Amino acid sequence: MFVRSMDILCFLRKKEENGADYYSLLPRIHSFLKPAAYAEIGIRDGVSLRMATTAKAVVGIDPAPQIEGRLAASTRIFTMTSDDFFASRSLTTELRGKPFDLAFIDGMHLFEFALRDFINLERASAPRSTILVHDCYPVDRTTAERERTTQIWSGDVWKLIICLKKYRPDLRISTVDVPPTGLGVIRGLDANSEVLSSRLDDLCEEFIPCGYDLLESDKPAQLNRVANRWNEIKAILTD
Repeated sequence: MFVRSMDILCFLRKKEENGADYYSLLPRIHSFLKPAAYAEIGIRDGVSLRMATTAKAVVGIDPAPQIEGRLAASTRIFTMTSDDFFASRSLTTELRGKPFDLAFIDGMHLFEFALRDFINLERASAPRSTILVHDCYPVDRTTAERERTTQIWSGDVWKLIICLKKYRPDLRISTVDVPPTGLGVIRGLDANSEVLSSRLDDLCEEFIPCGYDLLESDKPAQLNRVANRWNEIKAILTD
């Protein structure tokens, strides 16, 4: 059984302070960027996947999707892990030969999975593509651990932001402090970069053992925090 009291109270407090949750923010991002090609890793019931209303090609990847309701005819679901998908298929091909305009990582809540997903997605990007990453602004130490013990759980996906800031300073990286656990926004992508893929094992050895202590001195600065205000969010989507 997961602990419920403290993390739920933290979530409710953050929601009261910072406004509506990320399910309210995602449609605004779609409406602003108007992606023609969209990819999502970790689709669950398909709620966020259906937000890609402007896309002519949509790819959803999840080993165990539980789709509720109908999806657009432009949507293709691949029932497999993201690692298996990228090992056997070309995302650009599945998106009708186009790089994605917008992608959303919301899969396993562990750093190494998020890192591999980012690397694989970036290979199918264009210079103006955007990658969103859920769970990048954890509520507290307990909900940010690698082992889940709480109902609200972001795992250690937040380490991806720290890693990219250190090894990919060419990227434009922000984290919107939107309830419950933040949304990373990464732009300035380079499909030809091998900086991360060439040292994948070393990056895992460096960051997996790291603890929440990395954030405690100045969490907002460490994670490039942006407030959950649309004017500020729109600015990082247009830089």
